[in-house]
This record gives sequence, C-alpha cells and structure tokens, in this order.
Amino acid sequence: MADTLKKPRPEFRNIGIGQILTAYRLPLAGRVSILHRLSGGLLFVFLPFLLYLFDQSLTSELSFEVFKAFLSGIIVKLITLVLAWAFLFHFCAGIRHLVMDTHRAVNKEGGKQTSIVVFVVSSLLTIAFAAKLFGAF
Repeated sequence: MADTLKKPRPEFRNIGIGQILTAYRLPLAGRVSILHRLSGGLLFVFLPFLLYLFDQSLTSELSFEVFKAFLSGIIVKLITLVLAWAFLFHFCAGIRHLVMDTHRAVNKEGGKQTSIVVFVVSSLLTIAFAAKLFGAF
C-alpha cells in the first residue's frame, strides 16, 4: 500500500530577467552575452529610424543642415550615444563570437579574458564617440 502513495513532484519554474539580474551572480561572459542580445535588439528596433535619418541627411544640402540642427539637441545626442554604444558593443561582442567559432578562447579563462576585452574596447570607442559628439575635438 505504501508503494501506491506518490511523492509530490518537484516544481520547476522559469526564471525572469529580474531574477537573473538580481539574484544570480553571472560571470562576466554571461553579462556580455546578455548585453550582446540587448544591443542587437536595440539596433533592430531603431534601424528604420536610423535609415530614415541617413536618407534625409543625403537628400540635399538643406536637408543636411536640418539634420545637423536636429542633432544639436542634448536629448537627441544622448539617444545617439546610446545607439552608438549599442553598435560598438554589438560589433565587439560579435568579433568575440567569431573568435570563439574558431575554437579559441572557449574555456572559462578565455571567456573571461575576451569578455574583459569586449568591455574595455567598446567602452573606449564609446568614450571617443561621446567626446566627438559633444565637441571635445
């Protein structure tokens, strides 16, 4: 009779992004992976807007001047900076994935080192872009 009694089955639930970001300590490679997906999604969503702005800037000299005036606002500059970060980070992380596709740096230490390189290079490029965008040089 004891054999007929069933134990309750364990309950597995999917975890959300909030739990991933707050409850779990992800390694640096995991953070790079999440940010790579986030930056790709951001670029995908804003692609029509970016193509429209590019088209308008190439139409004539007058439209280019209007485009320059549009980009002079601080909010637009900040949005441009975020999109530049997304592009630069996604580009650097994509190169990291191409390196991993050649079976280099696929161990734990290599993943950590390439993640650090992605963060450093994309941050430096974003800082250089921000300096140019805000008129440092």
